[in-house]
Amino acid sequence: MADASTLESLRAAALAAMEHAYAPYSHFRVGAALLTPDGEIVAGCNVENAAYPSGMCAERVAMGAAIVRGLRHFTHVVVATEAGTPTPPCGMCRQVLQELAPGCRVISVTRGGAEAEWPLADLLPYPFDTSSLRDE
Repeated sequence: MADASTLESLRAAALAAMEHAYAPYSHFRVGAALLTPDGEIVAGCNVENAAYPSGMCAERVAMGAAIVRGLRHFTHVVVATEAGTPTPPCGMCRQVLQELAPGCRVISVTRGGAEAEWPLADLLPYPFDTSSLRDE
């Protein structure tokens, strides 16, 4: 389990990343920050596109940035939004998190200070994973 100082740094990284979000269509800016078991933090923000399906969620941008750095394991993800209520990752992001962070804790924070936390398994109880690819 991450200590309070590390989790505060993770929250701060997600909130800072949210400031860089490119969300001219939805105006729903999101930042995300991943924590590795070694304490490294990697952040990302959502990047929208006029061709809506081409956009990327903050969680997947952070995951891609981490993978480019050779990081493959994560214990926590913080998702930051300006919403009034903490917002969990979308279904696609839950699936991507399942791939490299199946046991992670998901923390959602708002600029206003609201916060919620879930184990990823509670948000995606029946994931599609490597066992789904086997003929058994």
